[in-house]
Amino acid sequence: MIVPSNAARGGAIQIDDVVKIYDPDGAAVMAVDHCTLDIPAGEICMIVGPSGCGKTTLLNAIAGFHSITSGTIRMDGEVLCSPEKPKADPGADRIVVFQNGALFPWKTNLENVAFGPLMQGKMSKKEIYEKARSMMADAGLSGTEHNYPGEVSSGLRRRVEIVRALMNEPKVLLFDEPYRALDSLTRSVMHEALLDIYYKNKVTIFFITHDLEEAIFLGHRLVIMTSRPCRPKKILEVDIPHPRDYSVLTSPRFREILDETSEAVHEEARKSFAAGEKEG
Repeated sequence: MIVPSNAARGGAIQIDDVVKIYDPDGAAVMAVDHCTLDIPAGEICMIVGPSGCGKTTLLNAIAGFHSITSGTIRMDGEVLCSPEKPKADPGADRIVVFQNGALFPWKTNLENVAFGPLMQGKMSKKEIYEKARSMMADAGLSGTEHNYPGEVSSGLRRRVEIVRALMNEPKVLLFDEPYRALDSLTRSVMHEALLDIYYKNKVTIFFITHDLEEAIFLGHRLVIMTSRPCRPKKILEVDIPHPRDYSVLTSPRFREILDETSEAVHEEARKSFAAGEKEG
């Protein structure tokens, strides 16, 4: 596997023996069980596992939305959360792209993309809008700047959200099944669009999905999580060279990786189904 150098921006995530227990004084539901995972800066790390296994809990801990019970999460060696500081501080260095979208419907696409830097006030308004237009053009969004989110397709809205996140120059993008609601054709277009955006920005990506083909196509590395409580069951290097396009789906190596990982994924899905897990 070759991961692009990202030393200048950073974004390496170190998850060390993390445990998350909900309601420790009552039902004591363990969501994350002594999870350890190192994600190099600039890697696309794909997280696969059954519904309810704790994947989103882990993402939320990195983002600073949830506390952890024990263990440590670091970014570039700096502690985000630990037993002394159970909840990380949210920050523009870690941006979440949500499953259901978070664009402001009353603002144009351009205004949505420019929103974060305008609130921060670190650049002039002219500089912000010039940067926003340039990044939208790089993402294939020219001509949609003055449309509202409801006036463009779901795929284009997803692209606007990613560009809006990148406008803040984050070190890490956290994706929680961002393409789950899209049809298969739109998903395939969005996969290639995401890679195009990634090749230009080289940001670290932590990407949760249930779709094994999506995980293999996009990722440098694939982490299969156990059914709840969540911890890595199998970690696989996706040794298919980048840049990629959809022709790799028919390659012998792609099918070998799919076969190699399918049984592990299905085994955990069966355990989750038997336990009656719910989404989460």
